[in-house]
Amino acid sequence: MTDMRLSHLAFVLAFVATGALAQGAQVNFGGLENDPDAPIEVTSNQLEVNQDEGWAIFTGEVIVGQGAMRLYAPWVKVFYTEGGGDIERVEAKDGVTLINGPEAAEGETAVYTLSDSMVVMVGNVLVTQGGSAVSGDRLRANMDTGEARVEGRVKSILTGDDDDEDAPSDG
Repeated sequence: MTDMRLSHLAFVLAFVATGALAQGAQVNFGGLENDPDAPIEVTSNQLEVNQDEGWAIFTGEVIVGQGAMRLYAPWVKVFYTEGGGDIERVEAKDGVTLINGPEAAEGETAVYTLSDSMVVMVGNVLVTQGGSAVSGDRLRANMDTGEARVEGRVKSILTGDDDDEDAPSDG
């Protein structure tokens, strides 16, 4: 075995030995790509607003963008702070994809709370980073720091490839 394969095997064995497959796994998710001060832009096929209750529901091919981060879902509800000035949180359901720079996460539902920059994704979660993937039942990601945790029967496929070999180069 080559030194590279041995180091990957050692990493995987250490990962398994810590109980990550049964308990949860720490991963990084896009902290360097997120801009929490950037405006949030939402595109959809339909919009319903209730100003009295402070929410808006977007349906049909919804795309939520903030800086480099993109969230895709069929249904998204945006909750506003009292007085309707700022966005408090964004909830998405019915199959959600979150892309932040070179990383992506998929799940059945997601909640993004802006005050603490936390994303919680639940239901058949899959996180991909380069050639590696982690799946589980739940993802908690801090979009400011990039710290994330996948929980619930975690399965990992780890490679040493941070870049996709088929991706075009800059030079």
